[in-house]
Amino acid sequence: MTSGREWATNVGDVWAEEWRRTDRTFAELTVALDAAIDRVAPAGPGTALDIGCGAGITTFGLARRHPDLDVLGIDIAAQSIAVAEQRAAGIPNVRFEAGDIERFTAPSPFDLLISRHGVMFFDDPVAAFVRLHRAAKPGAPIVFSCMREMARNAWTYDLIAAITGSPPVPAAGYAPSPFAFADEGFTTDLLATTGWRDIRPQPVDYAYLAGEGDDPVGDAVRTFTLIGPAASFIARAAPERRPQLVERLREVVERHRDGNRVAFPASGWIWTAFA
Repeated sequence: MTSGREWATNVGDVWAEEWRRTDRTFAELTVALDAAIDRVAPAGPGTALDIGCGAGITTFGLARRHPDLDVLGIDIAAQSIAVAEQRAAGIPNVRFEAGDIERFTAPSPFDLLISRHGVMFFDDPVAAFVRLHRAAKPGAPIVFSCMREMARNAWTYDLIAAITGSPPVPAAGYAPSPFAFADEGFTTDLLATTGWRDIRPQPVDYAYLAGEGDDPVGDAVRTFTLIGPAASFIARAAPERRPQLVERLREVVERHRDGNRVAFPASGWIWTAFA
């Protein structure tokens, strides 16, 4: 599974290049996240921070919907920040910064903090959420999405089971990974311990759109060999084994084809809390 520092290396290169695939796979979740953000976003002028903004879709989406907010997107991957800056050209109330949020010092407290799947990779989540709390004005909301348990996310669970030959076993305790905050009780305790209040988890089931078009299976196989946990497993395998693993992946993808689309069941959390 990916750790925070890996986003600044070749992993970040791939995600920056493949931002269209990432935005597509999370498109339904993004709609739900945007709605949750809009429910608590401040009215009138203010500032907002997008944590682990990647290629920027949540950053400039918020900036467009709330033109009175000045929105800063920060990500450890400079490659993704470069893409985000290009995509947000012409939006006056948005800017981006390459940096590690675990070492970030806010120039002044923010009125709103948001993140789409950007908070699960902290080396020290307690210290990180304390830092984020300090970066928020009193009463300011934080809204972020993350994965629910792996068994509810067939795009990871089914693929890894097929590739490895056995169902994946979740890590014991906290480890930086896409599923680091899957446990509702753990995440609730983390937020409460680090000073956040009125903590509200919202489960969201959605379709993880992995492939589409004339060859949706090939498109989905390409997605899963480029990004996500299955790609990491295949990349770590001996070169002579990789074609066999890709073929196993393809067999699972075929089962999730529906016409010109390949979509997998997925489930996430949207968390809202207040400083």
